[in-house]
Amino acid sequence: MIIEQERCTAAPTLKGERIIMRAHQASDFDACCALWADPDVVRYISGKPSSPTDTWGRILKYAGHWSLSGFGYWAVIEKDTGELIGDVGFSDFKRDITPSLDGLAEAGWVISPKFHGKGYAREAVELGLSWLKDSRLFPEAHCIIAPENIASVTLAERVGFEKYTDGSYMGSPTIFMKQSFT
Repeated sequence: MIIEQERCTAAPTLKGERIIMRAHQASDFDACCALWADPDVVRYISGKPSSPTDTWGRILKYAGHWSLSGFGYWAVIEKDTGELIGDVGFSDFKRDITPSLDGLAEAGWVISPKFHGKGYAREAVELGLSWLKDSRLFPEAHCIIAPENIASVTLAERVGFEKYTDGSYMGSPTIFMKQSFT
């Protein structure tokens, strides 16, 4: 019996000039804990550093997203050092958000402040967007960004996202952006 796979069930490995994007592994736990506990990383996301329990749940959510949805987040690894520098990918988190993003590919990224301003975020987001476009799972990608997160708004614009509306998430103003692949 031959069973045809309809979509990815684990994150494919993507290779860029300076980074590798791969599935999260249990061995990433300590590095992810350090990343998500950094106040600069969470400033515009939740404002609250993540506990180790929350970070473990995030890693499991990333793996589950690939398994159930055929897309998800990658661990971003610097080629030269093997260091985890961030998380980049796509989700459908079924958020209670206005306007709704249910059924859409929502792009997201976090990069360790140690690697800010060096082009790693742009390289990773472009690599992920290229994979999503080639996968043909979605005709476009969306992202949401806090208006005061100027660095992320700038990155989103540089990789081709355009603002299409203002909305609200968890009672806070939110910019909604998208990029079409057609």
